[in-house]
Amino acid sequence: LTATGYVDWVLGSQRDRSSPFTMTELDRRSGAILARNHYVKDCSGRIAFFAVSEPLRTVTGDRGEFIGRCGSLRNPAALTRTRLSGRLGAGLDPCAAIMVPLELPEGAERELVFLLGAGDSPESIAALVQRLQGRAAVASALDTVQTHWRRLLGTVQVETPEPMVDLLVNGWLLYQVKACRLWARSGFYQSGGAYGFRDQLQDIMALVHADPNAARTHLLRAAARQFREGDVQHWWHPPTGRGVRTRVSDDLLWLPLATARYLAVTGDTSVLDEIVPFLDGRELREGEESWYDQPTLSEESATLHEHNCRAIRRAQRVGVHGLPLMGGGDWNDGMNLIGVRGKGESVWLGFFLHQVLHHYGAVAYAHGDRGFAGECDHFAHQLRSAIEQHGWDGAWYRRAWADDGSVLGSADSSECRIDSLPQSWAVFTGLGDPQRARTAMDSVTRLLVDPSAGIIRLFDPPFDQTPLDPGYIKGYLPGVRENGGQYTHAAVWVIMATALLGEHDRAWELLRLINPLGHGATAGDIAVWRIEPYVMPADVYGVAPHRGRGGWSWYTGSAGWMFRLITETLLGLERTGDQLRVLPRLPSGWTGFSMRYRYGKTTWRIQVRLGEASRTQVDGSDKLDGIIALIDDGAEHQVLVEIVRPHPQG
Repeated sequence: LTATGYVDWVLGSQRDRSSPFTMTELDRRSGAILARNHYVKDCSGRIAFFAVSEPLRTVTGDRGEFIGRCGSLRNPAALTRTRLSGRLGAGLDPCAAIMVPLELPEGAERELVFLLGAGDSPESIAALVQRLQGRAAVASALDTVQTHWRRLLGTVQVETPEPMVDLLVNGWLLYQVKACRLWARSGFYQSGGAYGFRDQLQDIMALVHADPNAARTHLLRAAARQFREGDVQHWWHPPTGRGVRTRVSDDLLWLPLATARYLAVTGDTSVLDEIVPFLDGRELREGEESWYDQPTLSEESATLHEHNCRAIRRAQRVGVHGLPLMGGGDWNDGMNLIGVRGKGESVWLGFFLHQVLHHYGAVAYAHGDRGFAGECDHFAHQLRSAIEQHGWDGAWYRRAWADDGSVLGSADSSECRIDSLPQSWAVFTGLGDPQRARTAMDSVTRLLVDPSAGIIRLFDPPFDQTPLDPGYIKGYLPGVRENGGQYTHAAVWVIMATALLGEHDRAWELLRLINPLGHGATAGDIAVWRIEPYVMPADVYGVAPHRGRGGWSWYTGSAGWMFRLITETLLGLERTGDQLRVLPRLPSGWTGFSMRYRYGKTTWRIQVRLGEASRTQVDGSDKLDGIIALIDDGAEHQVLVEIVRPHPQG
C-alpha cells in the first residue's frame, strides 16, 4: 500500500497570482518539504512546511506530476505509481506531496502523522517536526487542542426540549465565533484575514462568559485602531495595520458599547485605565469616500475610557432633523452613498447611538466622569425627541434621509419601504410610545417574515428600479444579501425584539425559522439550503430561483448574536459581575430546561422548571432576590429556578 499526503500552496491571497513565485525545497534535517514566497507582502520571511512521521518516503513539489495531464484530484495520476519523482524548486505549479510505502500483514494497524504548518526558519521547523515525531507527542498536542475547546465550549451548556437548539449553543456557535471570526477572519466566501472594527467587537460580546480575556484583549486591540480625531479604521490587516479610513458612521460606536458589555458581565473596571496609543493619518478630503493606507502610531496615548469618549463625541454630528449623519453607510455598508455628501441622516443610527449613550453614560458615571455622563444624558434626550418627532412613519419607523432629502423606509417609498433595523432597535432602546414599537414589530411580522422561504427579510421591496442610488447595495440582485434578502444579524435582532415585547411563542417560532439545522433536516431541504446546516449563514436569498438558499457561511457575526439570543434573551442567562440570574422567556410547550454554567473552576448546575410561584434555590437555600452569588470554590452547586408562566396576551 501507499499512504499519500497532498496540499496545494497558496502563500498569498490568491493561488493563481502567488504560485509563480512559490519555491519548494527538501529540508534534510527534518525531511519536510519547505515552501516560500519571498514576494508576498507582510509575510515574506515565513516558511510553510509539510512533513510525515515516516523516514521512508518519496516527495514531489510538482502539481502537474501529481495530478497528471488533464487529470483531477478525484483520480490523481501519482496514485497509479509507487513513488514520486522528488521534483522540487522554482518554476513549478507548486504543491507538496509525500508518499509513504507500507506493508501490512492481515489484521495489522499502522499510524502515520502528517504535519502541516509554518515557521520562521528551517531550524525552528526542524525542531517542531522532531518534537511531534512520536505518537505520544502528537496525542499530547491533540489533547491540548481538545482541552481548549472543551473548556471554551463547556462554559455554558444547555439541555432543552429542542435538540437543534442544544447543538448550536453547546458547540457550533462559539466555535464559529472563535475559530472563524477571531482567528481565521476568513471563509470560503470571503477570503480576507482583516479585522473589521465593528465586526469583531460584536463577536467578543458573545465571549464574555467563555473567554473574557479574549474580549478584554480585543477591546484594547480595537482601541489602538482609532485616530486622534475619534474615527477609526473600518478594517485593517495585521501585522502591519494597513487598512481603510472611511466615513462609515457606526463603526466607532461599537467600541464603547462592547466595553460597557464587557464591564457589565465581568466587573473588570481596570480595563478603562489601560493606556492605548492613537493613530495618525490624513483625514478624508471633501468628496473622498475612503482611503487605504498604513497610518502611523501617534505620539498621543490615552486611557480606553478616553478612546470611548472621543468615539461618542465624534458620532454626535446631526442633520436638519437632529438625527446622526449617515456618512458613508451606517451598519448597512451597502448604503454607502445615502449620506456621503454629509447631509443624509440615519434613524437607525439614532436608536443605536441612544443605546450607546445609555450604557456608556452609566459606565462613565460609575468611573467618576460625571461630566461626560451628563453629556451622554443630554444628547440622549435630544435624540429621543428627534426620533419621536421625525422618525415615525405611521406604522413603523423610517430608515433614513438621503443627501437629497428623499426618505427611505417610508410607506411612500417605492423601494425599501420598511426596514427591520429601526423597528428592532426601537424595542431595544425603549424610546417613545411603547405602542409605536409594538405596531412597528407587527409591521415587520406582516411584511418581512416569510415562513415559506424560512427567512426574515432585512427590508422590502429591494432596490431595483428607483432612480436613487443608495450605493453598492443596488449592485446585488433584488432579494440577494443586504438588498432585500435575509441578513441574519438583523433577523436575530427581530427575534430579540419580539421576545422583549413578551411574545415568547412568536420569538421561538422565528428562532426555529432561521435555525440552520432546521434547513438541513432532509435531503430536499439541503438541496435548497446548499451550505453547512450547522453554521450560521451571513445571508439567505429571498428571490427565485434561489429562494431559501444560504449565502456565505462561517464568516458572519450572526453566530455571536445567535448565541446571545438563545442563552440570554430566551433562556434568560443574566450575569452582572459575580452575580447570576436566570429569567427565561420560554415557549408554551416547555415545562423547563437545564443549564450548566462554569465560573472559574466551579460548576453551577441550574434546573429551570414551571412552578406555582417564582423562586430560586441555591444548594437548598431560598434566594428571595433571585440572585445566584457566584463563588469559585471548585465545588459543584445545585440551583433550582421555578417560574410562573405568564398569561397569554389577549
